[in-house]
Amino acid sequence: MSPDAPKQSHWCNVAYWEHRTRVGRLYTVYEHSVSIFYDLPQGTGFCLGQLNLEHRSSTVQRTRGKIGYGILLSKEPDGVWAYNRSEHPIFVNSPTLDVPNSRTLVVRKVMPGYSIKVFDYERSYLLRHSTDADLLDGPYDPNSVRISFAKGWGPCYSRQFITSCPCWLEILLNNHR
Repeated sequence: MSPDAPKQSHWCNVAYWEHRTRVGRLYTVYEHSVSIFYDLPQGTGFCLGQLNLEHRSSTVQRTRGKIGYGILLSKEPDGVWAYNRSEHPIFVNSPTLDVPNSRTLVVRKVMPGYSIKVFDYERSYLLRHSTDADLLDGPYDPNSVRISFAKGWGPCYSRQFITSCPCWLEILLNNHR
């Protein structure tokens, strides 16, 4: 690649969390899709199994064992899709899945073998121009998607916040930054 060639821009960064602790560095994604997994024979992508952390709880260790083939995250013309390749459900929250101008948190359960559009570009554009700032409690990132492996959170679960989930991802989209 010559020094004059244009650099390909990344479309997202992925952060892996165990409860309230970020583990490892941000993983920058340049390709249109990325596998995020614990163990995938001859897999390429973001391998969570290789991230080390001292003093891991037994709950985190059990949940990490359920990630398996994990998810395939794909950037498509209409938005970002997540395909659950694990043998356990994943749970997803995104500004474009939430009810507009509502204080309710929408967390979608995605069963193994199914996919979901985790971020809709058109809906994001509309939300940026119509969101009531008075309804936002604390920090809010309209370009962030949160995905928990095997454990749900929110009003319908014992875990009220994603930081109570043992293993989760934060997808930081670069589409409007």
